[in-house]
Amino acid sequence: MERKLAEYARAPWLPGFIPARAGSVSAQSETFAPVPGSVRRLGPGGYNVAHMDAPLAGLLVADLTQNVAGPYCTQILGDMGAQVVKVERPGRGDDSRAWAPPYWGRESAAFMSVNRNKRSLAVDMKAPAGRAILERLVARADVLVQSLRAGVLDELGLGWEPARRLNPRLVYCCITAFGTDGPYRDRPGYDPLMQAYGGIMSITGHPGAPPARVPVSLVDMGTGMWAVTAILAALRERDRTGRGAHVTTALFDTALAWTTFQMTNHLASGEVPDPQGSGTPMIAPYEAFPSRDAWVMIAAGSDALFVKCCAALEMAALPADPRFSGNPARVKNRGALFEALASVTGLLSTEELLARLQQAGVPAAPILTLDQVAAEPQTEASGMLIPSKHPRVPEYRAVGLPVKWDGERPGVSRVPPLLGEHTAEVLAELGYDAATIEELAARHVVQL
Repeated sequence: MERKLAEYARAPWLPGFIPARAGSVSAQSETFAPVPGSVRRLGPGGYNVAHMDAPLAGLLVADLTQNVAGPYCTQILGDMGAQVVKVERPGRGDDSRAWAPPYWGRESAAFMSVNRNKRSLAVDMKAPAGRAILERLVARADVLVQSLRAGVLDELGLGWEPARRLNPRLVYCCITAFGTDGPYRDRPGYDPLMQAYGGIMSITGHPGAPPARVPVSLVDMGTGMWAVTAILAALRERDRTGRGAHVTTALFDTALAWTTFQMTNHLASGEVPDPQGSGTPMIAPYEAFPSRDAWVMIAAGSDALFVKCCAALEMAALPADPRFSGNPARVKNRGALFEALASVTGLLSTEELLARLQQAGVPAAPILTLDQVAAEPQTEASGMLIPSKHPRVPEYRAVGLPVKWDGERPGVSRVPPLLGEHTAEVLAELGYDAATIEELAARHVVQL
């Protein structure tokens, strides 16, 4: 172990090495800046091989998040090339490490889904020596992202104001449940609670059925995406002014943002939206219809497409019916329209129904299960399921970032880390020598 620590302490060639420079808050921003006009290499690489010419290469992110929203934010930043140091509790780490089964090998699949392209630093932040480690990291970071319980970082002396004094160029992002104002600002929040409290569950599912949560954690993941947007804007502002910024996102705000159509319709009409099943209150036909052997989503989003849909189903007279002559009429008579179309779609196989609609130019899709999606030729062509070398999971694949630069999708430069896997490496980069790292581990300040 001592030999290994000594190697870390003098290894500036390590991916993510943070060089010291007198008077510098973050030397990485210069050391790893991509060359203008250079060809980016973003595709999948070897195990734990960083891409130094990715869009955010050279940025150091201190990641004090757990569960979903925060880790999804920092994973996106890592996918874009930032060096992300995930700070975790010794012994337990991120709560999502225990969200299992399923396991992939011996690791939680849930944790693995939002924690690639990061290094794990396991440190007791409540111990004075642990806080000192964190202060060193914050002093060198470009971005700090935190989603801890309200007030935790303030108690540790690393709220916005102390952090800004440590590092005036720091972009400090807080991912919260309810924001910084209002009667619920100190309450914790989780995706299903926000889907309920923000109104999403009131419009999800089918009329008369129990409320349904969208199984995708769209509030958590959406909040992570908004956090990335805010961070990138703050970094752009820092380029212009030289100053950092304090940005905040909230799960509740994201839940409200996702209801923009329904909330605007309510504000305009005073009507309370009902669950729409697979449809939408504004367009018809725009929902799932039965075939003889399954279900098919039909999205005839205009009068012209409705005419084509009816012709494909050999119901050419239907558009002349006053109940269905224009979209507002079809929306008003949605139930009768569904019954009329389903009386024909239900007689056709899925394959035949899709062939007719697609030949007529009507947007339509089969409702696939995830195993079918994974096997689809379009999924393969998209490159969204990225295989990568993994020391513990031979068949490892990651769901990629849905963005490309110059035709290339970011790959997996680091597989999801074990708890504390990079503690020694990060501490060496922060200036701790091998003996000190051993001593911190012996006192359980850090976990190696």
